Amino acid sequence: MPKRIPLISRLSLALALILISQTAMTQESKSVTLELDHVSICGSNLDTLRQAFTEVGMAPDFGGPHGNGITQMAIIGFDDASYIELIAPIKPGVTAGSGWAKFMSEDAITCAWAVGTNVLLQEVDRLKKAGIPVKPPERGSRKRPDGMSVEWMTADVGAGTPGSTLPFIIEDQTPRDWRVQTSASVKGAPVSGVENVVLGVNNLDASIALFRKAYGWADPITEIQKDFGKLAYFPGEPVILAAPSGGGWLSDRLGKFGETPVAYLLSTRDFAAATKKYKLNGTKTWFGQKVAWFDVGKLKGVRLGVIGQ
Repeated sequence: MPKRIPLISRLSLALALILISQTAMTQESKSVTLELDHVSICGSNLDTLRQAFTEVGMAPDFGGPHGNGITQMAIIGFDDASYIELIAPIKPGVTAGSGWAKFMSEDAITCAWAVGTNVLLQEVDRLKKAGIPVKPPERGSRKRPDGMSVEWMTADVGAGTPGSTLPFIIEDQTPRDWRVQTSASVKGAPVSGVENVVLGVNNLDASIALFRKAYGWADPITEIQKDFGKLAYFPGEPVILAAPSGGGWLSDRLGKFGETPVAYLLSTRDFAAATKKYKLNGTKTWFGQKVAWFDVGKLKGVRLGVIGQ
């Protein structure tokens, strides 16, 4: 006959299981899922950027000047409400006062990314408690071509220029659909939104640790891609880290501009249709999904791809 477990032991075991369960739930609750709001492309001339995207089949809409009096923007709004922002100075060559002055002056192209929230101050407080530096929130605005004023609050997170490594946070003060609507050129198109930011980093392990500290994520999965180096992907999140494994374009870019977004990947409803419509090339497999690229020359140096099945 099997021995009975003493009552005190059974109670201790039950208590231990409860504590383990609560610990697991607490750890899970600390994980933050990012909502990609938009990605930015910086150049010296807005018309040049708009023409380049128009020629590959994604005509941007003019969005108007920002309230800082320095920059203006155009927008490619997708069906999922994410968007690509093209940003350039209002007056040619006049970039002083903008956080992206160097990027615009030198046509650095991919330059920033942002995540959205409805609880900005709460997220700022959470990041600070996690040991991540965050600048005080600031008001921002843009005057649309129809005269309507769009307003928001942003907070810059981490080191570097806004959205260069960790994304800056944005919270709308006016309805979000005042800020972004689906552009006619991509409405119902094979591409439906911005899926991933490929972030160039110098030290992959240090960058993984930074994102895990900020958002409580589990370890990423990694793989090697010849054109980008070693990649790290946090499943379900919008960021892919890329560290050069030697020389090449990524190493050169990091040396000149530091850690910043180096490519953007768009989601697709139909990979084959997207490849055909946009004349994509260089198809490879990243983390089990197909990736193909727009012509980087036609996009004036912008590395923009599509990811899907």
